[in-house]
Amino acid sequence: MQERTLGDLAQYVGGRVCGDPNLVIRAAATLGSAQEGDISFLVNRKYERQLQTTRASAVIVAKEIAGAPVSLLVAEDPYYAFTQVMVLLYGHRKHKETGVSTQAAVSPSARIGENCHIHNFATIADNARIGAGCVIYPCAYIGENVTIGTGCILYPSVTIYEGCRLGERVIVNAGSAIGVDGFGYATHNGEHYKIPQVGAVVIEDDVEIGSCCGIERGTLDDTVIGRGSKLGDLVTIGHGTRVGPYCLLVAQVGIAGSTTVGHHCVIGGQAGIVGHITIGNNVTIGGRAGVINSVADGQTVLGAPALEANQARRAYTMLPHLPEMRQDIRNLQSKLRKIASLLEPGSKDAAEP
Repeated sequence: MQERTLGDLAQYVGGRVCGDPNLVIRAAATLGSAQEGDISFLVNRKYERQLQTTRASAVIVAKEIAGAPVSLLVAEDPYYAFTQVMVLLYGHRKHKETGVSTQAAVSPSARIGENCHIHNFATIADNARIGAGCVIYPCAYIGENVTIGTGCILYPSVTIYEGCRLGERVIVNAGSAIGVDGFGYATHNGEHYKIPQVGAVVIEDDVEIGSCCGIERGTLDDTVIGRGSKLGDLVTIGHGTRVGPYCLLVAQVGIAGSTTVGHHCVIGGQAGIVGHITIGNNVTIGGRAGVINSVADGQTVLGAPALEANQARRAYTMLPHLPEMRQDIRNLQSKLRKIASLLEPGSKDAAEP
């Protein structure tokens, strides 16, 4: 961790200081837990009251706040500026430089780039190609004819099946499997027959994949994860699915096969998406949503089945009232039957004046 003055940080993020630029910043923290020497940030207005009580030395904000009791660093995008400050103060995780371990199993036909660090018990199969500056942690398996670009990090017990391709600066966290067979079976006379999965998986540049994810290879066409997309833990991507660039898939998302997801989509945790549909660009899907139809560009959908957000809010807020509404309907039906019986020809009551 490296100390910086508030003025140095402002210059680094392209912001300006309201207060003392010579304050020494040693660490970053939330508004509630910050102490002297810490810097925090304020993005959500519901936390604005904490600005009056925080013990932070400085806070990153979007605009100057009159009467603020602490020094401010004003930046156009406070959260991004805070990210930059975090990188400057702490840096990213450092990886031990081991070179190629003698206890790693590296095929003679594999090609390893410069400055790679391959740890104990990693396996690199025949004809694999690994770019410069990659880190392969213990017990990772790189299958035959796999291609991995420069600067990738594969954490322990990652498996990359044969023929898959990873771009540059891809991060795959522990326990994830790339290129497993798709869930493809033909049912004949009550038995399920496995369909060969001859496609591959293509992971484009700057993708990060969480732990224990499963990305299936395509039956015929490749499964593709677009540039800059980020997948949380326990995400499952079905065979032949294409996820566009710069998408965010939160933990436990499941996408069935042959689905197309556009660019800059956000899919909340535990959401499920059926196969063979299209999710447009800039779509937001709420947590635990069940998406059964294609979604147009720019829409936000919620609930199961997923509905457009405004419609979903109206529909799902009615759920607690359904038992009461059901009883009201029954009562109305009973009254209507009585009225109808009174109006029937020949009814004693109908004949009375």
